[in-house]
Amino acid sequence: MQTQDYIDLEEQYGAHNYHPLDVVLTRGEGVWVYDVESNRYFDCLSAYSALNQGHVHPKILAAMLEQAGRITLTSRAFRNDQLGLFYKELCELSGYEMALPMNTGAEAVETAIKVARKWAYRVKGLKRYKAEIITFNGNFHGRTVTIVSFSNEELYREDFGPFTPGFTRIPYGDPQALIEAINVNTIAVLIEPIQGEAGVIMPPAGFLKTVRDACTRYGVLMIADEIQTGLGRTGKLFACQHEGVRPDLVILGKALSGGFYPVSAVLGDRNIMGLLRPGEHGSTFGGNPLAAAVARASLRVLVEENMIQNAAEVGQYFIEQLAEIPSPYVKEVRGKGLLIGVELKVGAGGARRFCKALMAQKILAKDTHEHVIRFAPPLITDKATVDWAIERIRPVLNMG
Repeated sequence: MQTQDYIDLEEQYGAHNYHPLDVVLTRGEGVWVYDVESNRYFDCLSAYSALNQGHVHPKILAAMLEQAGRITLTSRAFRNDQLGLFYKELCELSGYEMALPMNTGAEAVETAIKVARKWAYRVKGLKRYKAEIITFNGNFHGRTVTIVSFSNEELYREDFGPFTPGFTRIPYGDPQALIEAINVNTIAVLIEPIQGEAGVIMPPAGFLKTVRDACTRYGVLMIADEIQTGLGRTGKLFACQHEGVRPDLVILGKALSGGFYPVSAVLGDRNIMGLLRPGEHGSTFGGNPLAAAVARASLRVLVEENMIQNAAEVGQYFIEQLAEIPSPYVKEVRGKGLLIGVELKVGAGGARRFCKALMAQKILAKDTHEHVIRFAPPLITDKATVDWAIERIRPVLNMG
């Protein structure tokens, strides 16, 4: 079968809820992927940062195969010999006291919302079912009905109501709007330290600390969605650490499994996470032994192979090299670590045409919000590979 044969199958039998570039991938290794016609590409998306450790990392693969040959699923009706070790290693690495594992990032966001509401009623003393959570314009936390209820992207909402109440949305990066939005029913602020899906939108310097201080002052929880920014992507374990901020709850997913398996988690201290009682929340697959073994290996290689520091150093180099490209189309280059956005001017014709041109140059990147090209390669990327990419990105950013 050739590329078009596979595309035709997807178009005929699959629901059209994505609009992918027309490359059909069949193999990955490190920062490289290969299509069905043996072309090699530099992966600059990393499956939306799920592949921080690179494609098919051998140590994670070995852990997955070893565990798959022993036992894959027990449900939480019984204990397994991987989950406790996963808890311990994740908590020791992150500095939080407890963790709750789920599968997808959206499930972890839903979990954090439920935990925050329970804390509000049991600890804060709020009248039941009055809880409100502050969110931000441009947010992306997933696609469940509750989550799209506080999105301002009409494409995610227009045919999917009625929506879940209990959320207030304010401008991202606006301290005054935050203070004005907090009221007696406010229980939490849910924030992405960098808005990846919105186009790698950076908050103003000091804004995360402002959020932390406001949450502390008014007795509400700070919930950081680090699903895309966490686990080394920005050059720190968590993006909030760039401002010395410790949220009350941290949501993780994507790279928690190194791209092998859906694994997510919510982290917090015992005074919050310890409120849950048996039966109040759960998942058949959440915390299964295969997921735990894979996640343990994924965390281990991040640290042992210095991927987080590499993301800081190579990411800064990549940003600098991109910023030096003279282009009539580029409005701004921004980012932190290896989460980088190149915003194009409105008259450039949209980012997708540039991503198609990059694909022809054997670089896979993703357009987001029409005018932004996102570059987010695996954290194992080296400067030589960046140099290779820049030589191919330069003519694309100057094409007619």
